[in-house]
Amino acid sequence: MNYKLILKSIGNVLRIEALFMLIPFVVSFIYGDGDYPAFLWSILISAVVGTVLARLNPKSKNFRTRDAFVVAGFSWLFISLFGALPFVFSGCFDSLADCAFEAISGFTTTGSSILTNVEDLPRGILFWRSFSHWIGGMGVLMFMMAVMPSVNASSVNLLRAESTGPAPDKIVPKIKETARIMYLIYLAMTVILVILLKLVGLPLYDSLLNAFSTAGTGGFSTLNASIGGYNNVAAEIIIAVFMFLFGINFSLYFILIGRKFLRFFKDLELRVFVGIVVSAILIIAIDISGLYGGIFEALRYSSFQVSSIISTTGFATADFNLWPTLSQCILVLLMLTGCCAGSTGGGIKLVRFILLVKAAKVELGKIFHPGSVKSVSINGKRVTQDIVLKTSLFFFIYFAIFFVSVMLISVDGNDIATCATAVIASLSNIGPGLGAVGPTGNYASFSAFSKVVLSFCMIAGRLEFFPVLVLFMPSAWKRGFIK
Repeated sequence: MNYKLILKSIGNVLRIEALFMLIPFVVSFIYGDGDYPAFLWSILISAVVGTVLARLNPKSKNFRTRDAFVVAGFSWLFISLFGALPFVFSGCFDSLADCAFEAISGFTTTGSSILTNVEDLPRGILFWRSFSHWIGGMGVLMFMMAVMPSVNASSVNLLRAESTGPAPDKIVPKIKETARIMYLIYLAMTVILVILLKLVGLPLYDSLLNAFSTAGTGGFSTLNASIGGYNNVAAEIIIAVFMFLFGINFSLYFILIGRKFLRFFKDLELRVFVGIVVSAILIIAIDISGLYGGIFEALRYSSFQVSSIISTTGFATADFNLWPTLSQCILVLLMLTGCCAGSTGGGIKLVRFILLVKAAKVELGKIFHPGSVKSVSINGKRVTQDIVLKTSLFFFIYFAIFFVSVMLISVDGNDIATCATAVIASLSNIGPGLGAVGPTGNYASFSAFSKVVLSFCMIAGRLEFFPVLVLFMPSAWKRGFIK
């Protein structure tokens, strides 16, 4: 284990976070809400600790797989805990557990909140809360690889430890250029979204914060009633479209920029994604049409909520707690599937479901044709048995953590719908669930213990379990493990 390299990487992450905090620090000065000292102290602490760690000089600067997994796990934990410092110093939260929960929810782009009235928050704190979504959306290690000069070929292990999906790859030969391209696409889409929201009547401040939350597929809003509070149909349509767009694999945008249109539209996961979204919108619209006086009004609400849930953003324009059971069941299924691998969204990812369905088809075919040598393939590329095994293991871990977590938080006495969907919403980084944690509710009623459990679920779900679980393996800290 290269401890100095791990600590140095964490130090670089904290220094980047301190730089990011300068933006809400300036915002707090502009609006004069008196929360700038909270950012001043947070910046100083993060910068000092980060600089001390970053000055370490490891003998080897190559990231082995185990080093990358440990860096990913600890980086997300530290950036969340240090990111909670403005909340602590501002005095806007009741406890340290609440501060940590809100920060972890922000950086993991979950969007779960313990706040009952976000409109009372100082503008700087509210900005930092939504900006944390944007930072966490593409990944803090991805940003570090894009800007730090010491990135080398072994840093691809960091990309694989942090990225979502079964097997993320570089889109260009150099990992540093891959990170830069991904962030440029991410930034460009965010800027376009801000401009469009401003053009349809949202204030610049609200446009920025809602764009941050949409881009990171997080869901923190500036209003207690979320996007529905604006009662702006044009803004709803724009945000719904961009939630869908941010749920697509960013590698496909690079392919689209390269004018490889056929390859873009032939992508299997994208086609399944589009098919599920369209089907879910139509079924839910028909199911809820009686609640909204007609199919067109129902389409308005169903399209927004389907896009919000499958992209794991968590914005709301309607209280789907009041929708029929069929519509609620579809939304829960969308919470589990999530969107595309390589996007800013969470969930299990559609490509994993596709992979297992294809693997099952191959195995069933062998029953009738024992001598067949067919293999699983996606988009014309053969998928190894190792990836199929890891995908199966991912499903097992997801549901094992789900059942254990539901049991642990059930001691608070909430109903099963609240407990189950709170855990799903945390593991899949969605935010709202059903029951007490529905679109008009929050997580304030949970005990400190349950908030810790759900915080673990949020980080584990964002990193897709393995980088977090590795931290609990004693053998991971010994020489010779996962070279």
